[in-house]
Amino acid sequence: MSETFPEIREAVRRLCARFPGAYWRDLDRERAYPTEFVQALTEAGFLSVLIPEEYGGSGLGLKAAVAILEEVHRSGCNGAACHAQMYTMGTVLRHGTPAQKEAYLPKIATGELRLQAFGVTEPDAGTDTTRISTFAKKVGDKYVVSGRKIWISRAEHSDLMVLLCRTTPRDQAKKPSDGMSVLLVDMRQAVGNGLTIRPVRTMLNHATTELFFEDLEVPAENLIGEEGKGFRYILDGMNAERILIAAECLGDARFFIDRASQYAKDRVVFGRPIGENQGVQFPLARAHVQMTGASLMVDRAAELFEAGEPCGTEANMAKLVASEASWFAADMCLQTHGGFGFAEEYDIERKFRETRLYQVAPISTNLILSHVATHVLGQPKSF
Repeated sequence: MSETFPEIREAVRRLCARFPGAYWRDLDRERAYPTEFVQALTEAGFLSVLIPEEYGGSGLGLKAAVAILEEVHRSGCNGAACHAQMYTMGTVLRHGTPAQKEAYLPKIATGELRLQAFGVTEPDAGTDTTRISTFAKKVGDKYVVSGRKIWISRAEHSDLMVLLCRTTPRDQAKKPSDGMSVLLVDMRQAVGNGLTIRPVRTMLNHATTELFFEDLEVPAENLIGEEGKGFRYILDGMNAERILIAAECLGDARFFIDRASQYAKDRVVFGRPIGENQGVQFPLARAHVQMTGASLMVDRAAELFEAGEPCGTEANMAKLVASEASWFAADMCLQTHGGFGFAEEYDIERKFRETRLYQVAPISTNLILSHVATHVLGQPKSF
């Protein structure tokens, strides 16, 4: 395996130790946002690790971000509250104008501006992004946006949002992925002036929302890249997102394996540690094997991403195997703990709920399998 960033990992572990399980349990009960945790990560420079040094970031590669998020989750914390700050800015970095980069990236690096919201998914489109219908009509020196978005995380805690919308009607585009554009929306000005945010309460504390756009005016200068080419602009961001989500799953898997291993050694039933039983040992060992294999796939996907090579398939596969490894480890850990696994104070049930999300988001397991079958194995398209 390539470099593992031991100093970064140790620094992340020290930071996370300041936010123990009780901190997350309190937030979970109230469905509150971990403001203090996000601020600590920001001040430590971990959320700006991918921003070039010239704009105030660390200028490191995706593997460093992988190490950060893996350790956050292994420590029992949750990077989902802020992980988008790492990759969403990539759309501005790779496709923005020099003026846009100068205006936004340094402030994102310091935390003065929060870029947490990634506005893509819609109620009637789901993971078929080419079917989005939120429309931005060019009127003079502005775009007027109308439509809806769903499952948009952290919108209430973000100053800016990368918004994907149509600027050409779908039936007029040469192909389904044409005619979409990316706008950078200033949430501070938009809310109450054409944008309404409605929280969606879910089984986990994920700051999930639905967005309603009613003639929201966005300055034309906030267009990222060329009009009509937005779909391709967000693909790199999606690949980074999937690799980083996979890193979080690795961290979750390690968390569950660590907890279950220790419990299996300490818990004595019928006069001996339960870890002496193969019925406990074998699932624990299998979880470790699956996690180790997934780690190699994540490393490979990150390596390709850093090299600027095509990595869509590898990013998808990394997310699939890592999310499945974390879910198996979660189930194993809960089973190992028995009734105690359901007690809040052990943090197993909270992490169990949190890691289940990644079988569905940011892309479902079935859609990844369809991608691999079609693009790798040459099977006919199934949708």
